[in-house]
Amino acid sequence: MKTTSIKAWAMTATALCLVSCATPNSTAYQEDVQKVLAASFRAEGQAGMDRLTTDEANRLCSEADYKGKPLSDKQSEKIRTDNFKTIQWPKNNQFIGDYKQGEVIAQDGRGKTWSDKEGSVNGGNCYNCHQISKTEISHGTLGPSLYNYGKLRGVTDVNSPNAKPIIDYTWAKLWNARGYNACSNMPRFGHNGILTETQLQHLMALLLDPKSPVNQ
Repeated sequence: MKTTSIKAWAMTATALCLVSCATPNSTAYQEDVQKVLAASFRAEGQAGMDRLTTDEANRLCSEADYKGKPLSDKQSEKIRTDNFKTIQWPKNNQFIGDYKQGEVIAQDGRGKTWSDKEGSVNGGNCYNCHQISKTEISHGTLGPSLYNYGKLRGVTDVNSPNAKPIIDYTWAKLWNARGYNACSNMPRFGHNGILTETQLQHLMALLLDPKSPVNQ
């Protein structure tokens, strides 16, 4: 094919695409993206095909992000309400575990990849987004510092009735953060089965137990 013919073909294809090709904001474009992802992704280890399926909250938040337009108040309220309803409270009303085990979980970034065996225990990866204690020399800043989390909120005794509102809030936030913040970047640890109830109890102790390094 001559160079002039190639140029002519390219110009024609570009012109046709401007008229008929799907744009990033179109439904057709999003459907095409999902088809490509499904064709190029395989289930292995803890990475299953289910992660290609987005719920309404993920869909709306992603759409708002790429359009550069925030969610409406109505959309945000619906996401918060729907996600708050999914929160499961601990059995026997036992919220607090062992802060020492909680620290191990918070510092463990293992899990949810194709190289992790199905059924293996995940870590919380908390340090990747938060400062956990004053001795931390490397931590992420995507989320706020958790240092003195319980102390700043006046939790001097986890068994005190005065601590109950903070305990409930913290548990709910760990279980499904979108119950409070519609497009939160925080993993929905309980809702998505990333951490077990026991692991969440240990993280609760890390955040709230006055003896925890978080509160020293």
